[in-house]
Amino acid sequence: QVQLVESGGGLVQAGGSLRLSCAASGRTFSRFAMAWFRQAPGKEREFVSHIIWSVGSTYYADSVKGRFTISRDNAKNTVYLQMNSLKPEDTAVYYCAGKEKTPWLPPQFSSDWYDYWGQGTQVTVSS
Repeated sequence: QVQLVESGGGLVQAGGSLRLSCAASGRTFSRFAMAWFRQAPGKEREFVSHIIWSVGSTYYADSVKGRFTISRDNAKNTVYLQMNSLKPEDTAVYYCAGKEKTPWLPPQFSSDWYDYWGQGTQVTVSS
């Protein structure tokens, strides 16, 4: 049974940084795509970034490109989201997601594509 547990959220001033962690367990994740999504109050869940576990290739939403960095630690089975230069509009609940995928097919950006989700961690950026 796959479990994803996020941590690292909190309150930070605009311009500050946070690092989110997603501890994954229950499977071998080498065939997985892992992603971060976020959901602000009254808004739909939106894609932030993904990483292909086996090769480490990454992709970012335009809104976070150049400010956020996704990475994974194979030894710890953990995915990270380093968030720098945070803005008030980054305020949201951040979710870790995962899906075991066919190797040659690219991951998708829709939250519906992902099978496994963490419980979420709140990030609040004050102005």
